[in-house]
Amino acid sequence: MQSPPRVRFLDRSTPPHIVTLILLAGLSALAMNVFLPSLPKMSEYFDTEYRLMQLSVAIYLGVNAVLQLVIGPISDQIGRRPVILGAVVLFMLATLGCLFATNVTVFLIFRMCQAVIVAAMALSRAVVRDMYPQDQAASMIGFVTMGVSLVPMLGPPLGGLLDELLGWKSSFWLLFLLGGGVLWLTWRDLGETSISSGMTLRQQFREYPELIRSPRFWGYALACAFSSGAFFAYLGGAPFVGSEVYGLTSFWLGLLFGAPAVGYLVGNFMSGTFSARIGINKMILWGCLINTGGLAAALLTFAAGYQSEYTFFGFMIFVGLGNGMTIPNATAGSLSVRPHLAGTAAGLGGAIMIGGGAGLSALAGALLQPGTGAWPLLWLMVTTGLASIVAICVVIYRERQLRGLDLAG
Repeated sequence: MQSPPRVRFLDRSTPPHIVTLILLAGLSALAMNVFLPSLPKMSEYFDTEYRLMQLSVAIYLGVNAVLQLVIGPISDQIGRRPVILGAVVLFMLATLGCLFATNVTVFLIFRMCQAVIVAAMALSRAVVRDMYPQDQAASMIGFVTMGVSLVPMLGPPLGGLLDELLGWKSSFWLLFLLGGGVLWLTWRDLGETSISSGMTLRQQFREYPELIRSPRFWGYALACAFSSGAFFAYLGGAPFVGSEVYGLTSFWLGLLFGAPAVGYLVGNFMSGTFSARIGINKMILWGCLINTGGLAAALLTFAAGYQSEYTFFGFMIFVGLGNGMTIPNATAGSLSVRPHLAGTAAGLGGAIMIGGGAGLSALAGALLQPGTGAWPLLWLMVTTGLASIVAICVVIYRERQLRGLDLAG
């Protein structure tokens, strides 16, 4: 077994400390959801429809997806450190643009620019894969995302409280200040972990077909994308359900909105504890089953007439639990199909996951209308959960095929 790399905190001549990786990924997660309870008030501030304001989620995720296609290959060539540092600086500038936007168009443009922080999320996982073999990487990614799971648990309630006390801009000032702190920490602690491939950027992009031709890569990437797709649909639809269907205030919407993070924390702990012991495929399969089973139970509960904000948000804990087991393991699996292309795989896999999430988030916003209740959102989430089960079953079948070929040889 590969020995753990030597790490000294705040020493960039060594690989980064796990705290740095958690905070990098956490900043990216916070930028996605801290302001969501403020969407109704932001619609009033910019004098626009809620549906247009909700695009601040969908377009952010869409740009996230596109950026990850180039972030991975660039980091494989020039290293993880310069890409992450540059991304944090650009994120801070974009956050200032959001704060001083004079209309919704300018705001949405700078909101798209904020998506550059996705480099911190994607490459923090690639850094882990640089440092550890597959099963250990799954456990380490599980611990990193376990720390990150506190962000969606605390972010929306904090954003809702700031909104009620200081207005919607306070959430963006918080992002700017945290960006400055993470920039300093990254500069001091993030040592380079990637070994240059020696290829030009054009040659790096030419490596994409090697990943695209791999059924196992697609299985892992789609299992991750469809499982997390249930959560991204939730991101796009839950603010409407909470505010328009159940009439929640910003604070209470933010408090209940963080329900999936409770399950996500537990799921990531299970990944960190058990992935190296029982293998990533079993963890992914059980995660997908828990995610989908919880959503199916929510549909049955609603059909039985028990519809309230507590039943809706309560069942979302299973979405978090399933994703906490699925995402770290599926990510480690996709990065390990071609280890020499870990950054490229992180970018492409992330693009597939976030791109699908952008579409599902926008679709959820379009499906939910006055009078529909939460039904369209629940059906959409169950459908994506079922697709995730199919994807991981493809991986398991493919690996059995490969083992059979090895034995025959």
